[in-house]
Amino acid sequence: MKNKPIIELKSSEKVAKFLEKNSLHKKDFAEMIGVTLSYVYNLIDETIPFSTRSTTLERIATVMEIEPEEFEEYKIPQEPIILDDSVEFFKNSIKEKNMTVVNFLKSFPRKKRLDIVDMLRGALPIPIDFKELNMVAQVLDLDKEDIYLMWEKRMKQVLETSGMNIYSNAALVNSMFDCAKKIIKLK
Repeated sequence: MKNKPIIELKSSEKVAKFLEKNSLHKKDFAEMIGVTLSYVYNLIDETIPFSTRSTTLERIATVMEIEPEEFEEYKIPQEPIILDDSVEFFKNSIKEKNMTVVNFLKSFPRKKRLDIVDMLRGALPIPIDFKELNMVAQVLDLDKEDIYLMWEKRMKQVLETSGMNIYSNAALVNSMFDCAKKIIKLK
């Protein structure tokens, strides 16, 4: 018995089939990956060459829930990827809830979707704005205490990166976080 040859789809065909399969409008897709609607039409219609920009390809791959290497145009970028336990936790929570990334993204206001895609692909850390982080938690039905712990860890990173020695300022940092717990009603 002969093995059938594997027919590799062109990148533009992969995107078109994904949009059709998920009933995702090109406008929504364009917003999720940070490009214009006409750009998406041109990519799919092949009136322009498929993107070779790693950021765009990684965003497309994130939304499609595939590896960017599945696009022949993808070259491994030189920019560092943020390895964040919280982002991995969110990705796992999306899977555990049997959500697609597209459905997850549709739960957010249009203007936030691109930031969420960039967070999921490792280009942005989790937000330091607790309300934004809590919005992610609500979509995934996560415990407020868990989200608070992620936020506190992220805030400590921001403080340290900005030059604060959080250990020599422990009393200040601890009182700040105690106050935060009261405001978000964890105490």
